[in-house]
Amino acid sequence: MMLEKLNARIFGFCLAFLFTAGLMAQPTTGSERMAAFRRQQKQLAVSPYKELQWRLAGPNNRSGRCTDVAGWTGDPNLMYVAYATGGLWKTEDGGLNWTSLFDKQATLSMGSIAIAPSDKNTVYVGTGEANIFRASLPGMGIYKTTDGGKNFQHLGLVNTGTIARIVVNPYHAEVVYVAASGNEWSYNKDRGVYQTMDGGKTWKQILYVDEKTGCIDLVMDPSNPSILYASMWNRIRRRWSDPVPEDGDHIYKSTDGGKTWKIIDKGLPDTKMTGRIGLAVSHSNPNIVYAFVDDHTKKRDPKPGETDSYERQVQKVVIGGAVYRSIDKGENWEKMGEIHDFFKPFSGTYGWVFSQVRVDPKNENQLYVMGVSMGKSTDGGKTWKQFVPTDTLSERMGGDNHALWIDKEDPQRMILGNDGGVSLTKDGGKSWDNFYDKMPTTQFYTVTYDMETPFNVFGAIQDQGTFSGSSARTFGETDPADDKRRKWNYAPGGEGTQIQVDPVNSNIVFSSTYYGRLMKTDMSKKDSTRTKRIKSFLVGAVDSLRGEWLAGTLMSRFSNKTIYHGLQHLYRSTDGGDNWTMISPDLSYNDKSRMGVYPYLIYHQAITAIAEGRSPGLLYAGTDDGRVWVLPGKDQDPTQWKEITAGLPFNKHVAKITSSYFDDSTVYVVLNGRRDDNGMPMIYKRTGLNGKWIPINGNLPQSPVNVLIEDMDKKDVLYCGTDMGAYISKNGGSSWIPINGNMPASVSVNDMFIHPRDKKLVLGTYGRGVWVLDDLSKIR
Repeated sequence: MMLEKLNARIFGFCLAFLFTAGLMAQPTTGSERMAAFRRQQKQLAVSPYKELQWRLAGPNNRSGRCTDVAGWTGDPNLMYVAYATGGLWKTEDGGLNWTSLFDKQATLSMGSIAIAPSDKNTVYVGTGEANIFRASLPGMGIYKTTDGGKNFQHLGLVNTGTIARIVVNPYHAEVVYVAASGNEWSYNKDRGVYQTMDGGKTWKQILYVDEKTGCIDLVMDPSNPSILYASMWNRIRRRWSDPVPEDGDHIYKSTDGGKTWKIIDKGLPDTKMTGRIGLAVSHSNPNIVYAFVDDHTKKRDPKPGETDSYERQVQKVVIGGAVYRSIDKGENWEKMGEIHDFFKPFSGTYGWVFSQVRVDPKNENQLYVMGVSMGKSTDGGKTWKQFVPTDTLSERMGGDNHALWIDKEDPQRMILGNDGGVSLTKDGGKSWDNFYDKMPTTQFYTVTYDMETPFNVFGAIQDQGTFSGSSARTFGETDPADDKRRKWNYAPGGEGTQIQVDPVNSNIVFSSTYYGRLMKTDMSKKDSTRTKRIKSFLVGAVDSLRGEWLAGTLMSRFSNKTIYHGLQHLYRSTDGGDNWTMISPDLSYNDKSRMGVYPYLIYHQAITAIAEGRSPGLLYAGTDDGRVWVLPGKDQDPTQWKEITAGLPFNKHVAKITSSYFDDSTVYVVLNGRRDDNGMPMIYKRTGLNGKWIPINGNLPQSPVNVLIEDMDKKDVLYCGTDMGAYISKNGGSSWIPINGNMPASVSVNDMFIHPRDKKLVLGTYGRGVWVLDDLSKIR
């Protein structure tokens, strides 16, 4: 009988393990994410910290990536703005004041917004950024407001993943078309073009190609709402590759409101070498349709010694952005022009991010295309000039342009959205007003601190580089005349980096430009000796090196002269970064089948997390392909690495390794499955060099975990950041309590730390800036 009970227990454990393992391997559906949000809402409602007040510390001079903008002809004071991970915002006074409208909704990831042309109070919001960046977040379908954003109703399409465009019938606000572009990292059938005839109560999928192909742009003939043009894109992002051109990226046309469709490709390039296509119809002459094609056909051989922006040797130069025009409503196409070599950084092979085109509503020959910079043509796309806005505030305009709205009656008035935020021009681009200081939607990958008083926060920001600002600042405050606190501004490092600041000399900073290209900076210097690029880590210039976007970097807690840095191997310096020694073999799987091909390759299979134990010499390392290692022993013998991956889900990104302050043999690992569209929370604890991994995600909702830290003064008190807010556990991870307080419900928390001297908890969010909890005793 005892044996039977034991076998039953083992069988039950195996079933549970297999069930959990299956969940870990499968993409999370939108329905599951919505259920997770509802679970989180119940937890927030009973949380003892639901009234917790976090202080938004900034930055106050940068927003985040804007994905869509909308204005209203006849009311220059009304504007809506959608951010990639910062939610939906509205102004009714021309930009002086902005209101966040989505803080209580299930997602802050925005794809598209559309104001009903017949009713400015009716707005449809498509969630899920369609640009598929490495850190884009999935959406939760489509929402609708009929009172200008005071209240929202969820309309479904929850499994579409991302929504690229919404088009509303100009006469009937209940007739709506949606371009659903699908999941980012996996295939799904909930993509294509959807239609509702009853304001979103019911939906019908009216254009579907296959589970690989989504709709990335959708436009309507302004003279005939029955004529629609849809750009379909066969796309997926891999952990080791940007989207690669695949056959089937066609433009479709319907003349009966979406009942039937046909491919219109006469004169367009072979889709085997094309990618994303942007569309625009001229309002002044609807016979004219423009297509901005991401064309990867070889244009020329590289010049001797020619390198790309990552210092890699160029293997081929592609056409990149090419503009086609039809003068007969898409039946025939003519190539008008290319974005020439002086636009090399314009889009190149990055058309999958951009491919947006707009036509002046009153001039069929004046059009704009968006990329890293912007292009303007006044002759129908034959010739181009770089359209570089000049900011009236003398601040740098953001790059990577994704959205442009042009007033139909006054085309001189335009709203522009890019990775820096939102800008407005009233004179056709001669001068611009920025709203970067109005909407705190900055996207932080990482945050850390120095030991100044008050301490400063350092953080890597999407497309902006590394910034630093005083932790004592509050967003929106007026600076006193004698203010000596550090203003948010550029600091050493690129947009993707782990940053380490010397605790003895806060001017010494170790950070990477990108993909682990480590450098050492002395911020006290202003000359050419300020920054030293460390040649051992020139990923890109040296073909054999692989470094992650957020390559692991760690300054030892035992000596500020000892620094660790990870590519596919781990390196150590014991003299403050002057000399480096490789102290590990390749710690990744080094799987050749999971390595990208130039120019689409993303450096993968490299170290993302490094941690020290309580005792000198004990070292942990983790990789983006899911391997975890320990190096025991004070001498750090490179031959003594021991893999401790067994018992963890296979091939998940190691986001964080945290060693315990209280037990030298206890270590925590955070795995992240977002890059497989997997939203399961994965936190594991291991005690003893021969111990087993135990999951401690407890009651966390189904949302990826990005970071975990341990309270340095209170044993068994843990904090974690997820794509659905922040949590505390007071029992070692058995159960978790949300601590969002006054932060948005679905804010993504990418990184966090407790300042060791000031005992303040600081969060770096991906979409809503830096938040500080000044009194940690309120939740301990």
